Amino acid sequence: MKRRSFLTTTAAAAVLAAASLPAFAEEALKVGFIYVGPVGDMGWSYQHDQGRQAIVDAYGDKVQTTFMESVPEGPDAERALTQLALQGNKLIFATSFGYMDAVMNVAAKFPDVKFEHATGYKRADNVSTYDARFYQGRAVQGTIGGRMTKSNKIGYIGSFPIPEVIQGINAAYIHAKKVNPDVEMKVVWAYTWFDPAKEADAAAALIAEGVDVVMQHTDSTAPQAKAQEAGNVITFGQASDMSSFAPMPRVSSTIDNWAPYYVQRVGAVMDGSWASEGAWGGIDTGMVGIGEISDAVPAEVKEEALALVESMRTNTYHPFTGPLNKQDGSAWLADGEVANDGDLAGMNFFVEGITAELPN
Repeated sequence: MKRRSFLTTTAAAAVLAAASLPAFAEEALKVGFIYVGPVGDMGWSYQHDQGRQAIVDAYGDKVQTTFMESVPEGPDAERALTQLALQGNKLIFATSFGYMDAVMNVAAKFPDVKFEHATGYKRADNVSTYDARFYQGRAVQGTIGGRMTKSNKIGYIGSFPIPEVIQGINAAYIHAKKVNPDVEMKVVWAYTWFDPAKEADAAAALIAEGVDVVMQHTDSTAPQAKAQEAGNVITFGQASDMSSFAPMPRVSSTIDNWAPYYVQRVGAVMDGSWASEGAWGGIDTGMVGIGEISDAVPAEVKEEALALVESMRTNTYHPFTGPLNKQDGSAWLADGEVANDGDLAGMNFFVEGITAELPN
């Protein structure tokens, strides 16, 4: 009897002791990022890293994030992605268009890893794509620039002649022309996403041609600095607000807000609902934001620009609404016709009125 009592007491003590031990912590989800520029570029890569930090804020110790910055497109990207996969990252965000083939190659080797590729179009069972409708922000910039230019010459620094960049140039020109029929668009190709020296040279070349409004699809603040030197040139923030140059020369900006998407996609991996898909968000979803329009912009121009923003937010207006022709004069969109996403995703032409040559 005493033996049975001892065993019962011992078993009970063991149960109590086990209950008092801390539970094994659930293993954190490892999430990796690669950036084409430094996180301090105050533009594209900076905004993606803000999204990474939002993941940490949302999930705390349930996630462990890693990033690799200034990773060139090409073979270096494939090595970086492979390294992140071997480190145990189960979700990897590749944040530049030129990473596309590297993503597809590495994803085929690591089918248990999920990949998200920014601005690309190739997908697989474990590869999703996501993009923002940057052209909406360019339409706003074109409206402001068209109203504020005194020389009637607007300049655009392009990175590479790919659809997302061409969309922006066209949208800016269309809306500048709407408010100022005398406006001209000059384009300089930098053939880089981030290179402050090349971007500064591109801005200087445009300013030398009499341009007094500079837009860009490159990532550094070098064009703003060059415009500030000129003293009579306005610019727009690219990807992030670049508000350190406000109220002049930066008078507004297009802001890429990746944070909600990143938080949602990490949550989908955690709850098992992640699936390969293509996302293309705009002002209506909050993925594209318009930075504060500075006091350097006349009140009536600011009001006009904000009305345009609201019309896109409510989807009552599309920046590519006909009648619009292609650069060679051939018909593209009839009066009232709206461009479909397929046409925009493959855009490889300038609209009528832009005299710059589009490289192959």
